[in-house]
This record gives sequence, structure tokens and C-alpha cells, in this order.
Amino acid sequence: MSDRTSSNAYWQANLRIIYICIAIWAVVSYGFAILLRPLLASIPIGGTDLGFWFAQQGSILIYIVLIFWYTARMNKLDAEHGVDE
Repeated sequence: MSDRTSSNAYWQANLRIIYICIAIWAVVSYGFAILLRPLLASIPIGGTDLGFWFAQQGSILIYIVLIFWYTARMNKLDAEHGVDE
């Protein structure tokens, strides 16, 4: 019984991490790069406006950071639940 509870807790925590990653991805991809682009156009960064920067450069950098964060968080979660390598 405790094994099943532990398994459920692991997968609930795993899904929570995935939902956070998807939310960040959606905000960056659709929010900053598409929907908020006109509002961000007035903020200069690196010779261009912030909306264009998010669409071209910023989103990629955030995705890379998101990958490393996900990896670190999943390794920690695996260790907490005893399923690490």
C-alpha cells in the first residue's frame, strides 16, 4: 500500500513539474513573443525591441534554461523517491 502511495506521489510531483514547464513555454512562446509583442516593441534591447528579441533570441535562451532546470528538478525528485540511477 505504501509503495502505491509513494508511486502516486512521485507521478503527481512529476506532472506538476511538467505543467510548470508547459506554462513557462506557453507564456514565453505565445505571451511574450506573439501576444505582447506590440507592448514590448517600445522597450529597446540590443539594438532591437524586446518583443522581437523574445521571438528570436530570448525564447531560445529561456528554453535552454528550462531544460537544465527540468533535468535538475527531476534528478532531485528521483533521489527523493528512491528511483535515481
